[in-house]
Amino acid sequence: LGNFLGNRQTISKSRVVGKQHYDVGNYLFQKMLDKRMQYSCGYWKDAKSLDEAQEAKLDLICKKIRLKPGMRVLDIGCGWGSFLKYAAENYGIKGVGITVSKEQVELGKELCKGFDVEIRYQDYEELNEKFDRVVSLGMFEHVGDKNYRKYMKIVDKCLNEKGLFLLHTIGKNKDGASDFWITKYIFPKGYLPTLNQITKFSQDLFILEDLHNLSVNYDKTLLAWHSNFIKSWEKLKDKYSERFRRMLEFYLLSCAGAFRARNIQVWQIVFSKGRMNNYESVR
Repeated sequence: LGNFLGNRQTISKSRVVGKQHYDVGNYLFQKMLDKRMQYSCGYWKDAKSLDEAQEAKLDLICKKIRLKPGMRVLDIGCGWGSFLKYAAENYGIKGVGITVSKEQVELGKELCKGFDVEIRYQDYEELNEKFDRVVSLGMFEHVGDKNYRKYMKIVDKCLNEKGLFLLHTIGKNKDGASDFWITKYIFPKGYLPTLNQITKFSQDLFILEDLHNLSVNYDKTLLAWHSNFIKSWEKLKDKYSERFRRMLEFYLLSCAGAFRARNIQVWQIVFSKGRMNNYESVR
């Protein structure tokens, strides 16, 4: 049934995924993810490790959106602030990150100390300020198809006229319901977009400047997370049940299989407002 019975991603409902998934404990994600705590697909083109793949992904994004010192950057669904911290360290930006996970806010503020980066407990619908660049890395999957146009309008409102917006999202090949097991046990109220939906609901607001399919990189990323999780289980098992272990393993490995089979994709899309007439892909 997907989202056809109503809007399951209102502001009040959007924080459910923060509580059920991202708030299960920072310690788990510190053990499972890379050193920068990136919870989205890495870029393995020249990488030999998860840390290298995630740094390569972060730098690729910075280059795609042409970051320059002093730019004000918004990260919608910022996680623990890792992109903004990397961009502040290496490109001298000022950043604002928003998330609906209180655990992420707490650790993100600590990790971003010393940089001009603000991590907020805030929903995207509450945004009303201007930025030079906007990114969203692995958050659009929680927006829901009934909210896509509203989401794009909010990004448009927040983005300066000559700004760039990079959307990094998992997506599906055709219309239909999302995986019921994943939406029940892992990402409540999640919904994967199609490429057609993304372009449809962004039309008249943005010009699509660059489209990059990274899905061949995701099974490697998921298997690396799975390996880290298994290696750390002895340190984690006092905090989590055996049922939790089985569910997390099934989630990581089934998603790796889905990406390897090309049943689902992950895209990075760069949008402008059409005020930039010299954009070229960095690839």
